[in-house]
Amino acid sequence: MQFAPLYPLLYRVLAPAFPNCLWSGKPGDRAIALSFDDGPHPQHTPAVLEVLRQHQIQASFFCLGIWVQQYPEIAKAIVADGHWIGLHGYTHHNFARLSAQQLHHSLWDTQAAIAKACGLDPQLIRDVRPPNGLFTPRTLKLLQQWHYRPVMWSVVPEDWERPGISRVTQRVITQTQPGSLIVLHDGPHGGQDCAPTLANLIPRLIAANYRFITVDELWQTTG
Repeated sequence: MQFAPLYPLLYRVLAPAFPNCLWSGKPGDRAIALSFDDGPHPQHTPAVLEVLRQHQIQASFFCLGIWVQQYPEIAKAIVADGHWIGLHGYTHHNFARLSAQQLHHSLWDTQAAIAKACGLDPQLIRDVRPPNGLFTPRTLKLLQQWHYRPVMWSVVPEDWERPGISRVTQRVITQTQPGSLIVLHDGPHGGQDCAPTLANLIPRLIAANYRFITVDELWQTTG
């Protein structure tokens, strides 16, 4: 069952209720952020990087630690291309179902894997997007207590269900507005369509006079 029509409604309810998360950027600024969850994947992520390279666009990748450990060279390529990298947990487990200790280990193990693969200071890898976008006030309290920055979304085209490249593209085009934070998936679920979707989507967003920034830059637009 697809829930794509509900996500814009959820965004309008949740964003003001949890203002310490990054949901979107400055409404009057035509800067938007492309972000990708569930990678790195050995086929899908390199294809995504190639499309972004062709258009000279920087995006943001929220990686699973288990895949970073398995494909460190792809995580390294993400950073080498100038993209922002964040945490999606070590595995794709719902944060709300983890104990505080389990959640802390999941995040730190992912930080350590990214830092090792990319030659980064692990303390600088602080942006976290919960798997499936699921969180509780307790989850957010723990993330803030540990000095992480919770990152959510404003445009979710439900591409992991693979409704088709045209439909995903149209959902993004319809929902995108100045400051939007768009979520796509370069992992095992939906990643097959990610690069061709981007190739279809990016020219249309450029034609609409949007410019692309990273999640880190989007934080800065919020003040």
